[in-house]
Amino acid sequence: MQTPREICLGLLLKVEKNSSFSSIALDNTLSRNSGLSDVDRRFISALYYGVIERRITLDAVIGKYLKRPIEKLSPEIREILRMGIYQLLYMDSVPDSAAVDESVKLTKLGNQSASGFVNAVLRSFIRDGKKLPFDSLSLEYSCPEWLADMWLRDYGEEIALSILKASLGRPPTTVRFNTCKFDTKDILAELAKDNIEAVPNEVIPDCYDLKNCGSAERLSAYKKGMFHVQDASCQICASELGAKEGETVLDVCSAPGGKAFTIAEIMNDVGNVFAFDLHANRAKLITEGAKRLNLSIISASTNNAKIFNSEIPMADRVLCDVPCSGLGVIGRKPEIKYNYSCEDDLGQFPIVQYEILKTSARYVKPGGTLVYSTCTLNRNENDNIAERFLKENPDFEGSKLSHFDDYKATVTPATCTYGGDGFFMAKFLRIG
Repeated sequence: MQTPREICLGLLLKVEKNSSFSSIALDNTLSRNSGLSDVDRRFISALYYGVIERRITLDAVIGKYLKRPIEKLSPEIREILRMGIYQLLYMDSVPDSAAVDESVKLTKLGNQSASGFVNAVLRSFIRDGKKLPFDSLSLEYSCPEWLADMWLRDYGEEIALSILKASLGRPPTTVRFNTCKFDTKDILAELAKDNIEAVPNEVIPDCYDLKNCGSAERLSAYKKGMFHVQDASCQICASELGAKEGETVLDVCSAPGGKAFTIAEIMNDVGNVFAFDLHANRAKLITEGAKRLNLSIISASTNNAKIFNSEIPMADRVLCDVPCSGLGVIGRKPEIKYNYSCEDDLGQFPIVQYEILKTSARYVKPGGTLVYSTCTLNRNENDNIAERFLKENPDFEGSKLSHFDDYKATVTPATCTYGGDGFFMAKFLRIG
């Protein structure tokens, strides 16, 4: 059986090579290694996510001890050094000697000739007092320099710093209780059988953080359809739609379906929720999730949200949660911040987003509500889209959000009172 560090090394190599989602790769690997103890699972998760989110800082440290660019190292040795430096810097439970010795052991699995090199780099760092090169926000928060600069420009220093701080560390597992099918006390009792503590959100009804949860899908309460995993910001977004029993609701970019589930629960499973995705396999995920939650009003199917479909019914409420750069969920998916090399790489998103929003507006009944949302923090994908929509569509007006003071809101760690990922939402009312 592989050691926890060997498993972590394999995961890191897979993510960097295949650009896999970190969370999916980790969940799949831990599922295959069912014999791991809870301690080992927590260690693997902490080291794995830590190395990904601190990569820029780790590489800056390693680079001080190299005579050639770090990119010239083999992927295996590069990841072994990152793991070693991360343990030395950020894992107090690991003695320095163990961090070095275990890193050297990893080289002997396939590149034994590099063991002396790895040993020398790590021990040199220890002799130098484990000093960090924190001469910029980029190095301090392990964030690409262009991204830190964009957040400073768009949101100011206070909010930008809060975003950077929130991008490091593991956010809680947040869920939505399915109270239209189960009593809260019964859900709590079922969670307690798995020794899971559920802490209620102070603002959002039926929203809970699960303590020491690990993979929520393994819990009996999950299998019984008592909750679905959903961040607090997403739950706020779904509730802002204001759906009521008996109404017709469209979720035009729905997969994997979390917001559609919350909307159906808010509607007490009475009415119609039509959930769409471009791909059949992702639409299937929505159907499967609704079945697990015993939600009967959700109908999932394929549709291209950019193209108007006359077969889709007019709706009382339309949710337009568009594809985006994902910069608001870096805390959950740290690899996202390495997907773009500069701000210009984000330029394709607003084009698609506005096209989807403009098409979605055609499905809204007079007097109906349209919500536009993203899970990113970038004004070009957010505020600018909402403002352009109002300017070019006089038959809509901004409609005040229930949880905020305007028709649009950017949710960041500095502005959010209820926790949650970075998010943007804007609400429009059709008046013509």
